[in-house]
Amino acid sequence: MKLAFIGLGVMGYPMAGHLVRAGHDVTVYNRTAARADAWVSEYGGRAAVTPAAAAEGADIVFCCVGNDNDVRQVIAGENGAFQGMKPGAILVDHTTASADVARELAAAGAAHGLSFLDGPVSGGEAGAVNGKLTIMLGGDEDAFDRVKDVMAAYGRAVTLMGPVGSGQLTKMVNQICIAGVVQGLAEALNFAQRAGIDGNKAVDVISKGAAQSWQMENRSSTMLAGKFDFGFAVDWMRKDIAICMAEASRNGAALPMTGLVDQFYERIQGRGGSRWDTSSLIDLLQRP
Repeated sequence: MKLAFIGLGVMGYPMAGHLVRAGHDVTVYNRTAARADAWVSEYGGRAAVTPAAAAEGADIVFCCVGNDNDVRQVIAGENGAFQGMKPGAILVDHTTASADVARELAAAGAAHGLSFLDGPVSGGEAGAVNGKLTIMLGGDEDAFDRVKDVMAAYGRAVTLMGPVGSGQLTKMVNQICIAGVVQGLAEALNFAQRAGIDGNKAVDVISKGAAQSWQMENRSSTMLAGKFDFGFAVDWMRKDIAICMAEASRNGAALPMTGLVDQFYERIQGRGGSRWDTSSLIDLLQRP
């Protein structure tokens, strides 16, 4: 298929590459042109100078940028993707953003005869590189059926959750869970260290039981070693938590633990850890 991919960050760069490897004709756009040029050198395809130019003639346009404003700009702004897309084409937004912006852009796309799916992902950089992301989508079922097999190039689980906005709401559920799990793991590992127990050995034992989690399997050893210069940045987690808190204020959900963990992440930022991995919560306990 003829595809476009807008946004070649930590996630988008390998995701777009998987589409080429699956045999698709891919044109990319990135605000930093050098990043797009590097991608073309590695994977082939083409780079465009605007989102509209990248989207021209594409059957499906994928997007993975930073926040609500970024999404609006590259999709519906001046020279945005909507200006280049042909009637009947589909835009899939993989950005973790608000459900409100998803609904807003779906309505704008419909006015142009386009379909819009919000499809945030989970699995981190490793999931993107290995093509094993979990993708949760909101939108029209017919549009989903047309794109799901294409997204299988980088998604091991591709699920339609409901109408537009449902993908973003599901990603909020995901981030709320992660906030609690990482804090619990941080406290447990710090406890083990202070109790004189071999933390890695303890994890090896308890990961076989009910305490097991992705965070435990993938972050415990680096947490024990105090290494955080990789992974999903604290800045991005705070952005996601802010989206969760705003949605909760509208729907009446109580998020006391999530709000507390957000305060902890604010303290990490104060320590210069804005780009540290989210597992850096343990630093507040190791170095109180």
